[in-house]
Amino acid sequence: MTGTWVVTGGAGYIGGHVVAALRRDGIRVVVLDDLSTGRAERLPLDVPLVRGRVGDGRVLRSVLPGAAGVVHLAALTSAPESVRDPLAYYRANVTDTATLLSAMADAGVPRILASSSAAVYGSAAGGALTEQDHPRPENPYGTTKWIGERLLAEVGAATGTAGVALRFFNVVGAAAPVLADTRTSALLPRVLRAAQGAPLTVHGRAHPTPDGSAVRDFVHVRDVAEAHVAAVARLASGWSGSAVYNVGTGRGCSVLELIALVERMTGRAVRWAPGPLRPGDPSRSVADPGLIARELGWRARWDLADAVRSAWAVQAPVRTSAALSRRSLQPAAAG
Repeated sequence: MTGTWVVTGGAGYIGGHVVAALRRDGIRVVVLDDLSTGRAERLPLDVPLVRGRVGDGRVLRSVLPGAAGVVHLAALTSAPESVRDPLAYYRANVTDTATLLSAMADAGVPRILASSSAAVYGSAAGGALTEQDHPRPENPYGTTKWIGERLLAEVGAATGTAGVALRFFNVVGAAAPVLADTRTSALLPRVLRAAQGAPLTVHGRAHPTPDGSAVRDFVHVRDVAEAHVAAVARLASGWSGSAVYNVGTGRGCSVLELIALVERMTGRAVRWAPGPLRPGDPSRSVADPGLIARELGWRARWDLADAVRSAWAVQAPVRTSAALSRRSLQPAAAG
């Protein structure tokens, strides 16, 4: 596969896994990241890092000319935080995406693969969510991701840019210690910290779910990275147009079920306290991943137990080193 792909947000938790997967597939990449949440040590030594914001036109003009395409992962991603500061989310997830698409058109970059989110759907009343379900986001984060999808489709139709958006569900796990999920608001890391004695609040015990806690579709970050490889291959094949795909397992797990799983797998009690329902927090969000399986041949290979095991292995103090080098990046082999 020829040409270099620009990966925005490639030094982040998901971005680091995506970069590693693309490199394993022989795809050349350059990373654009402002390192506000990303970490340079997540990147292989042969991957160039350009430090800068996606909304900075000067930086984009320096990295986009000649690129085969863009994998756009840079974003703000916390639904509760978006309720508190919606303007920041519109700037990062809408304005910066529009700036990127404009710069791509100017540079003649013909294709983009962008991260979206299950948050565009809001809550599912019953069954799994399909790409045909009408988006009903319940927080500014979901709204900005929905607008970002529309930007891809509408700008693509006007400029001929091919675009794919991947709607991630709850991404969990880690392929290597250097790629660990360090997000302070993500659920699984919070539960694992609670297994080491940290406080944990379960927000909302009156959801219309079997145990009253929210239900989510947890997908291993390794699988998410492989979904990107499949989508890049589709785009690089000369395919044109616009498409959106769910990236999930099709299986739901409640917050309380996740806590019980962590207890079983770590052998440690997880103490938690009930808290109020967070504004904009959907009760149920589970994917129907059938479309991506049919069109891209992608299916989740790792289950939630695999993800918990991998995340615990890189988070438990006895297993974690504070002096990891960038050479420790390569994920373990699947299986």
